[in-house]
Amino acid sequence: MGVLSGMRVIEGSAFVAVPLAGMTLAQMGADVIRFDRIEGGLDAARWPVTASGASLFWAGMNKGKRSIAVDIARPEGREIVAALVTAPGPDGGMFMTNLRARGALDWPALVARRPDLIMVSLAGTRRNEPAVDYTVNPALGFPMATGPEDLEVPVAHVLPAWDCIAGQMIVSTLLAAERHRLRSGQGQLAELALKDVAAAMVANLGILGEVEVNGVDRGRFGNALYGAFGQDFLCACGARVMVIGLTDRQWKGIVEVTGTAEAIAALAARRGLDLGREGDRWAARKEIAAILAPWFAARPLSEIGPLFDAASLTWSVFRTFAEAARLDPDLGPGNPLFSVIDQPGIGALRVPASPVSFSATPRPDPAPAPRLGQHTEEILADVLGLGSGQIGALMDARVVVAG
Repeated sequence: MGVLSGMRVIEGSAFVAVPLAGMTLAQMGADVIRFDRIEGGLDAARWPVTASGASLFWAGMNKGKRSIAVDIARPEGREIVAALVTAPGPDGGMFMTNLRARGALDWPALVARRPDLIMVSLAGTRRNEPAVDYTVNPALGFPMATGPEDLEVPVAHVLPAWDCIAGQMIVSTLLAAERHRLRSGQGQLAELALKDVAAAMVANLGILGEVEVNGVDRGRFGNALYGAFGQDFLCACGARVMVIGLTDRQWKGIVEVTGTAEAIAALAARRGLDLGREGDRWAARKEIAAILAPWFAARPLSEIGPLFDAASLTWSVFRTFAEAARLDPDLGPGNPLFSVIDQPGIGALRVPASPVSFSATPRPDPAPAPRLGQHTEEILADVLGLGSGQIGALMDARVVVAG
């Protein structure tokens, strides 16, 4: 049980954003039913995979969902999916997809079957062109502002940020449309595009305004925190840490713990700057880093960490993914977010529940991702009300298969 218990959402998807949205809803208690081709969807074998070829990506993005495998190339298969999307009941009639199909599975045909249908559709661009993070980021400038200052080639980011943000926007869009339906009885088609999600954030973060108003094309600044003070430093033991002096409290704490107040004051006087101001700290970032670097170089992480924690400073050590999995307490058994489950085809796997904890509703334990077609029979029976004979005939004809 979860805060969205009773809600039913049909998902037709691939890649990150829509599967993430469906998984988010499922982890809050919604019955999320994803349909895939009988041979498996585009994500069925997506990397990373295990030695046996099982997709860890699929396992991560589909936790807690139900799966039906159906041949949507055939009219009978498309009819099954359309019937699932438009099945009667106040908690159904919700569909999310980034695989818009013409005909029986597109908005005009579906809404004709259920006028209060809610459909959320994600496109690549507003012109319905294909797009992913690795194409959106270059178009908007981020790879040219990522990496060391003296680098002459673009650096693509490994985090699919716009997919992640779009996934959460799909969740909020679906819930907003459902609230509208509860109040008015009206369904609607809600559309968004991955590139528009990114373009909006370029403007929201002030980057577009910086170009248009200030005439500044933001360049590369390495690991420095833009507009204030934040920098990475090498410790005596070889570890590297990131230290943030964004707020006044953070900045004063860094100066106090490192014992550099006199040198920092001399720098401020020499440059005519007020280092209590974020922008002035940015202007003097290289000189500040030069003052602080010897302090870090003379001490191992084992000494620096306790000093910074005692002063409640904002800092972190740089780790690889493997080091984080082994060392970070927020990825370990001490964090109630995580549980070890038995994932079909993979075995024991550490997975998170929803990061959100509601005071009035217990957080559901994480559930494994389904096998392809694992719930085909029960979905046909409990959602569409088909009898065993009808289900058997569909399976014999390979319109659907059970996993």
